[in-house]
Amino acid sequence: MTKDEGQDSRIQGVQDSSRAGSGILDSSTPRPFSPSAPNPKPEGALRVLFLGDVCAEPGRKAVEQELAGLRQRLSVDFVIVNGENAAAGYGITPKLADELLRAGVGCITTGDHAYDRKEVWEYLGTEPRILRPLNFPPQAPGRGYGVYDCRLAIGDLAGAEGTEGASGQGKVQKAEGKMADAEQAADQTTNVKVAVINLQGRVFMKPLDCPFRRVLPVLDEIRRETQVVFVDIHAEATAEKIAMSWYLDGRVSAVLGSHTHVQTADETILAGGTAFICDVGMCGSFDSVLGMSKDLSLRRMVEMVPVRLHSATGDVRLNGVWVDVEVSTGRALAIGRLSEPVALSANQTAAG
Repeated sequence: MTKDEGQDSRIQGVQDSSRAGSGILDSSTPRPFSPSAPNPKPEGALRVLFLGDVCAEPGRKAVEQELAGLRQRLSVDFVIVNGENAAAGYGITPKLADELLRAGVGCITTGDHAYDRKEVWEYLGTEPRILRPLNFPPQAPGRGYGVYDCRLAIGDLAGAEGTEGASGQGKVQKAEGKMADAEQAADQTTNVKVAVINLQGRVFMKPLDCPFRRVLPVLDEIRRETQVVFVDIHAEATAEKIAMSWYLDGRVSAVLGSHTHVQTADETILAGGTAFICDVGMCGSFDSVLGMSKDLSLRRMVEMVPVRLHSATGDVRLNGVWVDVEVSTGRALAIGRLSEPVALSANQTAAG
């Protein structure tokens, strides 16, 4: 395949990410890969970014610090994050959820740590942009899916800002120009609905209702509103996640795994048009054991001392995937992995 042919591939992200991550590095100098930017979105497509489990303060601050730039650089239209480890690795609080939402996150999913913080129980029932697994008991606080509005740009809006003149008259012209540009931009955008479903697996996890049985009735409701449907399958076993992807192939836009904090290299688009990856990874410290202190983790495993873990701070990275979806059909057009190092600003380096 020539370079030009590779650029024309609709699944360039899959090819780029697997090629970029193919190098084997000495374990003493861990280094994340950073796939090349995806191709421009096809006309009529929506690009969704899903960031892996946000672990403690390093993960939160990395998302808050980097998300705006990441959205611009990758032309992202909608952002989903799994936030169940945001509060020092154990659950999430209303305050922390609000901070992620203010940073530009459109939907927060959770998992087995959803109820670790008591103060979030009521919040889960009142804030529609945060979810708990659908297959939790029906009377459990919160909701298992949501449908969200997303403004999708039509055409190239580059250069809409204009430049400021040096004189007062120039400023007036700039203001008038901005009003005209805003009206033009509104004409060049359309509202798209994005559905997100949060599921939790049962293999090696707490017993819950069957996620396979619970998801289909919800899909019937959702598809009356939108064809764009993303599923976070928060599960331990790769087999269960893969089985869910085949079960939902052709029924949803993407089945994206979370929970293990370890990004897998199996991103693909299945025969029915559903994007899949076993696990999108973690946002947090990688100089760690799954985001938590190495020393304390070793004490628990080597000495069997039940110390409480706290988060690590070094080698902070963002893990996730981007997925392009054809809005009219809900079919995935491309998927690519993301693993980027983050240098936190000086006031964002404390663990918590």
